[in-house]
Amino acid sequence: MKKNHKAVVYALIAVAMWSTVATAFKLGLQQMTLLQLLTGASLFSLLILSSCLLFRGEFFVAITTFPQHAKTIFLLAVLNPILYYIILLKAYDLLPAQVAQSINYTWAITLTLLSIPILKHKLNFRDGVAIALGYLGVVCIAFGGKGVTGAIDVFGIFLALLSTIIWASYWLLNARDKRPPLIKLFQSFLLALPILCLLTFFIDGFAEYSVASTWLYALYLGIFEMGVAFIFWQLAMHYTDRVSKISTLIFLSPLLSLFIINSVLGEPIQILTLIGLGLIIGGILYQQYPEVFADNKAN
Repeated sequence: MKKNHKAVVYALIAVAMWSTVATAFKLGLQQMTLLQLLTGASLFSLLILSSCLLFRGEFFVAITTFPQHAKTIFLLAVLNPILYYIILLKAYDLLPAQVAQSINYTWAITLTLLSIPILKHKLNFRDGVAIALGYLGVVCIAFGGKGVTGAIDVFGIFLALLSTIIWASYWLLNARDKRPPLIKLFQSFLLALPILCLLTFFIDGFAEYSVASTWLYALYLGIFEMGVAFIFWQLAMHYTDRVSKISTLIFLSPLLSLFIINSVLGEPIQILTLIGLGLIIGGILYQQYPEVFADNKAN
């Protein structure tokens, strides 16, 4: 198989895995508290990442280099997985799955906004259009959610938007860190897991873990959301000769996710949700791929 074909296959596998996550979040939160779910998922993610590092012969390096990067690891671990997933899971707990997962895709737009104070970037016209379309999409999605629950959960929408700030901040800081991606993720989960265990013990306890079926949700999310999907995406990035060839595939994920949400959870997909998601994706594409729109304009 040619390298670019491999890249597309690996990217599509990652996208397929991520497409199931919104539904898995909702199902898991019906059985466990968000801290219990996150702690269990983090455990399985750490096991997956450890296995990959052992296979690659990098586990010893990941352990021995931990002390010299301790401060950076702590900061990144607090952002992801601790704060990001606590806030995101609470948003999923409060909102219809279609609303939470659609708003979550505005993180790329949030990244643009945060780059202004952090990286001293300046907004251009395309950035402004992307931001306007993105947050207009959020308004549409919020009213779409009203069609599912009968009300707009303002706090839930606030948390979903806050999660994008945490995630964008994580990636801005992560970009400055020169450690290999797999080692960075492993070290973050290695530090985060004991903290999550303590939070779960003192706040919720571990009673739900006595039921075998509850482990399945933590196992699924640990493997597919936090572990294997990331590895397949890294493989896709490694094999492709142009990142743009696979990066747009990520936008298949929310569309596939809506289908799964409707089929498994029974949520009726609202027209406003589709419109809002279209505005968000359209804004991001307009911002990140100017040559496409320039070509279309020229034609």
